[in-house]
Amino acid sequence: MNIPTFTIPRPLGNILSVLPGYPPAVLFVHAANLAMGDVLRSEVLRPLQGKLINIHVTDARVDLYLTLDSKGMVACRRSREPELTISASASDFVLLALRKEDPDTLFFSRRLRMEGDTELGLLVKNTLDALELPPFDIRTLSPARVLSELRTRLLS
Repeated sequence: MNIPTFTIPRPLGNILSVLPGYPPAVLFVHAANLAMGDVLRSEVLRPLQGKLINIHVTDARVDLYLTLDSKGMVACRRSREPELTISASASDFVLLALRKEDPDTLFFSRRLRMEGDTELGLLVKNTLDALELPPFDIRTLSPARVLSELRTRLLS
């Protein structure tokens, strides 16, 4: 599957930048937990637990704040300076998620940036690169499946 590159139009980015970031962060972490499951609970990623991580989508002008706990990724509100900020365009994040683009290529072409505790950023990158993740199947994020998972988590 060939993924076309895209850019979030500036007027849409302007609107997105003034909306609260917490609801999209909740959706993002639920999708990530569904897609990566046990990977996020790996002992190797334990140094990320409790650290505030910012995913900055440059063209959408959206900041998603998250952390890891023993159950996986958790959405947060910004309560302090993040220990790590990872920035890229929406298109580049999609390419990374689908494993259609290598993080090193994006980093060295200045399309992916890490700020703050780069040791944590390298831990994330190297761990995800080393893991044999199954191919990402967009169907895992179908509205029915995501809503079912949300319902299960809210009721437990």
